[in-house]
Amino acid sequence: MSVKAMLYLLIVPIVVWAFDSININKIFKKNRNNQAKIAYLILVIAMSYLVTNFFYDFFISTAS
Repeated sequence: MSVKAMLYLLIVPIVVWAFDSININKIFKKNRNNQAKIAYLILVIAMSYLVTNFFYDFFISTAS
């Protein structure tokens, strides 16, 4: 398994745990639960991607 895949397995649960503290339903209009869930999923994926790439690039640049 590659280092990046292991970082994803580590980072995704941390990002989900961090985003659980945000009440995203208050941002959306009433009865828009499905849209709030999709937005939550997109935010988790995007943040996981950014954090994983940051740590991967940081480790690669410091190892050289």
